[in-house]
Amino acid sequence: MDKPLKEPPPYAIASVDNALRIATMLQLEGPLTVSEVARRLGVANSTAHRLLAMLVYRDFAVRRPDRAYRVGPVLELAAHSQSTAARLRAAALPHLHALAELLEESANLTIRTGDTARFIASVESQQVLRVGSREGMVFPAHRTTGGLLLLAELPPDGLAALYSPDRHDQRPDVAPDLDALRADLARVRRNGFALNEGRSERGVVAVGVPVRAPDGAAVAGLSLSMPSARYEKERLPHLVGTLRKAANALERDLAR
Repeated sequence: MDKPLKEPPPYAIASVDNALRIATMLQLEGPLTVSEVARRLGVANSTAHRLLAMLVYRDFAVRRPDRAYRVGPVLELAAHSQSTAARLRAAALPHLHALAELLEESANLTIRTGDTARFIASVESQQVLRVGSREGMVFPAHRTTGGLLLLAELPPDGLAALYSPDRHDQRPDVAPDLDALRADLARVRRNGFALNEGRSERGVVAVGVPVRAPDGAAVAGLSLSMPSARYEKERLPHLVGTLRKAANALERDLAR
C-alpha cells in the first residue's frame, strides 16, 4: 500500500498545530473572532486568545477595531506573490552587499503590502555604530523610506481608499495625517527619492530610491539606513546617485 502523502509527526505539538490552523483559517476564510476560533479548534476562549495574541505579535494576524482578527502582513505577502518577493530578494542581495561596502551604511530592500512595508532583504554596515538588519520586519508604510517611495506611486483615489476611515482594519494609532502625507509623497515624486529623518525610528536617517519593473511600475524601495549622528546633508546627492546606479543595475538583472 502506498504511504500517505502526509502523516502527523510522532511528537506533534498541539499549540503549534493550532496556531498554524488559525493562520490558515484567517487566510482562507477571512476575519474570525476569538469565540469562533475557540469553537473551531475545540479549545477554551482564553487559549484561543493567547494563540491569536502570538500570531499578532509575529505579524501573522491583526486585531481589528471590532475585535475580530484578520490576516497580518506576513500572510498578506502571499497576495504580493511570494515568488516575486523571493526573486526580488535574490536579485537584490549582491547589490545590497555592494552598497553596504561602498557607502559603509546598512542597505535594505522593501516592498509594500497594503498600508504596511516589509523589509525582504537587509545587509548591515560593518561599522561599529550602525543600523541593524531590518529583514523580515514590518512597519506602517508611511513611516518607512521604501513605503513612502511605493505609496508615492498610488493615484490620489488609491491613496484615499488605502487610508479610508471606513476600513475595518485601519488602526487609528498608526493612521497618518493624510494631508501631510500627500505633501510628503508629492515631494518624493518631485525629487525622485525619499529622505526619512527619524520617521520610523529615532536616531536613524534613511534615504532611498524606487526599483522599477520593465513596465515602469515601482516594485520595491532600495534604501540606506544610518545613525543620524553620521548623516551629512552635503552627502545626500552622492548617496542618491549611488543608490540610483544600484537600482538601475538591479532593474537590468530583473529584466533578464
